[in-house]
Amino acid sequence: MNSTVTYEKMNGLGIVSINHPPLNVLSQQVFQELKNAFLQLKEDEEIVAVLVTGAGNRAFVAGADIKEFPQLIGNRDMKESVMEGHRVLTEIQQFPKPTIAVLNGLTLGGGCELALSCDMRIAEEHAQIGLPEITLGLFPGAGGTQRLPRLVGAAKAKELMYTGEAISAKEAERIGLVNSVVETGKGVEAGIALAKKMTRHSLQVLSRIKQAVDHGLDTTLENGIEIEANLLVEVFQTEDIKEGVSAFIEKRKPVFRHR
Repeated sequence: MNSTVTYEKMNGLGIVSINHPPLNVLSQQVFQELKNAFLQLKEDEEIVAVLVTGAGNRAFVAGADIKEFPQLIGNRDMKESVMEGHRVLTEIQQFPKPTIAVLNGLTLGGGCELALSCDMRIAEEHAQIGLPEITLGLFPGAGGTQRLPRLVGAAKAKELMYTGEAISAKEAERIGLVNSVVETGKGVEAGIALAKKMTRHSLQVLSRIKQAVDHGLDTTLENGIEIEANLLVEVFQTEDIKEGVSAFIEKRKPVFRHR
């Protein structure tokens, strides 16, 4: 069985590529290999950030593998299978390093839900993004009903899910679904450029910014401030804070060791 997910390392950045032609759909194999890739990158001390994209220029991920759906129809014991997919995307959402999705083509259904699990999204101008599950008689079942409203608001999220219509990269940028739009073929380059602005910093800090934002959004402002304060105390115990302050005083660039 050929591998459908590969990754390479580049100066502190892990670049994950989904290669499942023709449209990089999310089969059970792809989910499992995504899980394994992120687990390895999580444990790799050289990696500070991760970029995810699709092979080719037709699709980031054009949805779930619909060929696997017939076995689920009428199956009342399917929840464990559904939750396994959720666990993979939740692990990506909670990955302790910054993540960037480069949407280099069709980003539909499960592909959109995978992109929503990442911290940031860069779309190439030809990308089409949407949740068309309703056209099959179902609804987004990999976190789309939960993550999309938190990102773009309930009304716009419902519109996209109720109609099943895809939107352009520019429209996705306008509503805050993607961070930026770049020329076709330039997505990975733009993602690497963005990642370089992060990988020069301390992972000790980057990971805690992610925790503070993500955990804070799920609670009250008061509790969020408490979370932030606790994480700040942790940062002041690291070697990197010593290096950062010393470099500032000595008027030099810091060399962070992520410790």
